[in-house]
Amino acid sequence: MVLESAVVFVVSLLIGALGIYVGARIIVGARSFDHAIVTALFGAIVWAVVGFFVGWIPLVGPLLALLAYIAVINFRYPADWTAAAMIGLVAWVTVLIVLYILAAVGITGFDAVGVPGV
Repeated sequence: MVLESAVVFVVSLLIGALGIYVGARIIVGARSFDHAIVTALFGAIVWAVVGFFVGWIPLVGPLLALLAYIAVINFRYPADWTAAAMIGLVAWVTVLIVLYILAAVGITGFDAVGVPGV
């Protein structure tokens, strides 16, 4: 059970990192997948912590969690807030596409670590 959970976490993290990698590659020209993995991990941790403390507040909680996630991207990539938000948006769309394809062929469910709301 623990091994299965670890495998699901790692695969989900890699899918989330792929989304961030694609977004960062398109928006700021970043080329390091390793950097995207670390960003996805930090983003997931920050999202979870902020969500834990303020996520229960209607509208404001999820908005603060999203802002914290974008702040992680802004900190990790040489971009302004607009570019960081665009990286997050492209990551979200990329992960949706990948997860849709994987779910359609029965490989995985429809979730990933490192990209919120997916």
